Amino acid sequence: MTKNGQHLHRQKGVSVPHTPAPFDIIIIGAGVIGCALARRFTLDGAKTLLLERAPDILDGASKGNSAILHTGFDAPPGSLEQRCIAAGYAEYLQIHTSLGLPLIRSGALVIAWTAEEESLLPSLIDQARANGIDDIQPLSATETGALEPHLAPCKASFRVPREYLIDPWSAPHAYLLQALANGAELRRNCAVTGGQFDGTHWHLETTQGPTTGKIIINAAGNHGDLIDLMLLGHQDFTIRPRKGQFIVYDKPAASLATHILLPVPNKITKGIVVCRTAFGNLLVGPTAEDQDDRDRAELVPDTLRALQTRGEAILPALKGQEITAIYAGLRPATEFKDYQICAHTGRNLITVGGIRSTGLSSALGTAQHVAALATAFAQITPLPNPLTPQTPNISEAAPRDWQCPGHDGIICHCELVTRREISAALTGPLAAQSLAGLKRRTRVTMGRCQGFYCTAALADLTRDHFACPMATAND
Repeated sequence: MTKNGQHLHRQKGVSVPHTPAPFDIIIIGAGVIGCALARRFTLDGAKTLLLERAPDILDGASKGNSAILHTGFDAPPGSLEQRCIAAGYAEYLQIHTSLGLPLIRSGALVIAWTAEEESLLPSLIDQARANGIDDIQPLSATETGALEPHLAPCKASFRVPREYLIDPWSAPHAYLLQALANGAELRRNCAVTGGQFDGTHWHLETTQGPTTGKIIINAAGNHGDLIDLMLLGHQDFTIRPRKGQFIVYDKPAASLATHILLPVPNKITKGIVVCRTAFGNLLVGPTAEDQDDRDRAELVPDTLRALQTRGEAILPALKGQEITAIYAGLRPATEFKDYQICAHTGRNLITVGGIRSTGLSSALGTAQHVAALATAFAQITPLPNPLTPQTPNISEAAPRDWQCPGHDGIICHCELVTRREISAALTGPLAAQSLAGLKRRTRVTMGRCQGFYCTAALADLTRDHFACPMATAND
């Protein structure tokens, strides 16, 4: 029996509170990094708790990204970022089939549009080779145009064959689902409000009450420096979010590009990318705009028009193509170029900060690195036979649910999302708790009508599932 969240056991007729055993690991922040950390520590045998202040996972920096599995060819050689990307890339290739995750081979072209950019290509090729990417292919303007006939004329390029397109949200969902299947715990709507370290354990205060753990992992993304300040009394870096706005073109535009089209990067940003998506669209973005707001990424019409113009300059045939969606995300940029991962000696806390645009590619490798740091604080024994649940496919890289019998009808006709998919996403250990979360699990309302036709049916299906119910025309 329980009382006020505490377990009780009876001794000679008296109910005595039983305090649950402390967690081995408490992770703050359920973005892609937090989900990968939860998986890694759980598989390593740790009793793991993941805390997320938002109603659903991936509601912060991880909700908006370019969905590329990156080799890290352009990362600073020897940097922590480069090492985490390389390890994360390799592990994704190892596990994606067992978890049901897509891997769409496309390759990337790094394109020089000016003579100045062309002069930088040899040093970028040398950098890629220093990072272990030795299958780079320098291309002339003519060779580039032959590979991408819709591309505007350029000066030269080089090809990175082993860049892939992946699903931006199914990967972290799969990581966390595997963690939950093997004993991890997730608490959403659970913000950390304070904490003390007694020399052995952390005692955290949260909006869902106190909890205790041996090791804290701060993976709070755009709020990571503030969590350090709260728990440690100091911060080693300052987050200044970098906003990225994106344009998504309708599905016919996807035929205009085979490769991921990359610019020559600069000191601030990797630049505007044009690529297909795992969902059959064409993506242009992101911008790179520093801002102070850590939570809101507002769309700016003038910036989006400039982004559209840039996309059309790269692929002139984009003129006249319909835009399906626009969105924006925030990357947790700091004053440092490299990742900010630090084990705080004597405090049993590891900070995982400054994970910018490469977080999706590096997540599994970052988790490996952090797990190695944690061995200084505690020893754990890996699970002998971990469960490996499969994540439902929502990409165009494999058969979709609408192609299988018994799906009980299609609800979202733009993205071909079935009633069965929606029902499944609203139940289970990682049930969607908001429309945004449901979108990331199913693609519902993400098509050209943006939910105009299916909102009423969705409001019906999600009734009693969301803390903030969907509004309908009758409300």
